[in-house]
Amino acid sequence: MNYKYLNATGKLSYNMTNDYMFRMVLQRDKKTLINLICSLLHLKREQIKNVYIDNPVEPGKSMREKEYQMDIVVMLNNSVIINLEMQVLNYGNWPVRSLSYLSRKFNNVLRGKDYNTVMPVYHIGFLDFTLFEDHPEFFARYQVRNAKDNYLYTDKFNLYVIELNHTELATDEDKSYHTDTWARLFKAKTWEEIKMITKDNPSMNSTAEAIYVSNADEYIREECWLREERIAHEEYQKKQFEKLTKENASLTNENARLKELLEKNNIKF
Repeated sequence: MNYKYLNATGKLSYNMTNDYMFRMVLQRDKKTLINLICSLLHLKREQIKNVYIDNPVEPGKSMREKEYQMDIVVMLNNSVIINLEMQVLNYGNWPVRSLSYLSRKFNNVLRGKDYNTVMPVYHIGFLDFTLFEDHPEFFARYQVRNAKDNYLYTDKFNLYVIELNHTELATDEDKSYHTDTWARLFKAKTWEEIKMITKDNPSMNSTAEAIYVSNADEYIREECWLREERIAHEEYQKKQFEKLTKENASLTNENARLKELLEKNNIKF
């Protein structure tokens, strides 16, 4: 097959750490979606009978619409719910936020049905930052377990975290399922990087082509740009808040020291 991306050179307009591009590529290429899920859940291709995105968005659809969400809800074999999310900005609330998303999807028992019919759920977050600074890990899998002996409570409630900035911590198991390769592909900033990856991983050719076609779409590029502008604005606001909080704390401490000094010297106003 003649892939157009092979003729591309230089820097990508937007790579897959842009969550809008991430969504568009997974929607555009079903093979990418299947291969990614096989890698993350350690499945063989024949184990996937059918897979589809339950909340698709029309390519180029405006991010400004209030009901728009960036998480991707995937239905696997009509029996497993997978929530995929790309996150580049650290708001400091990922543990509780991801649990909130996961809990909503876990509440899937139909009215009148037994709770044992609940479908297994996975929330899989791709983070371009370190979640726990004192515990960096490339691919972490969290479940509900006994705090004393680690006995599994249920295998239907799963929270996965992939830290894209820590591929150097990938285990042999991660590498055998090419999870680290997916991370490098998502973060690739040039076509040369992508071609180096697909050279050794031809199954990712269709993903690279989907990235190329999506980058060539002016409407998708516009939404990717808007997304990055929004993130840049949020990052600025976050830094300003942190700055003001620090200044306020410093002022509070200074006032406390001044009050203590005045009281010590019996000075009253």
